[in-house]
Amino acid sequence: QVQLVESGGGLVQPGGSLRLSCAASGFTLDYYAIGWFRQAPGKEREGVSCITIRDGSTYYADSVKGRFTISRDNAKNTVYLQMNNLKPEDTAVYHCGSKVGRANVCHPQAYDFWGQGTQVSVSS
Repeated sequence: QVQLVESGGGLVQPGGSLRLSCAASGFTLDYYAIGWFRQAPGKEREGVSCITIRDGSTYYADSVKGRFTISRDNAKNTVYLQMNNLKPEDTAVYHCGSKVGRANVCHPQAYDFWGQGTQVSVSS
């Protein structure tokens, strides 16, 4: 079964950290780009960070630069999003999405296969 499964979300205090995982099954990520996107209540889904699996090139939204790190483990067919110094405005449902080719864009409309999402809540 072809699927992307996110995990690692939760409730954390401001300044805390979480690591999200996006595990692919039923296909190999080698020729894909994977993106992390988030959607807060009442807002549109936005690109957070994207990675081209073959060469590891990355993109980060300005709002997360210096705090979030995207990485991949080819052996595990998994992409991670390490989130440090979390802020209340990072609260959202985080989805991973895939597209064939490069992560030349990190916009949700360019990605065509999605996981179910994982909730990240940042609150004191």
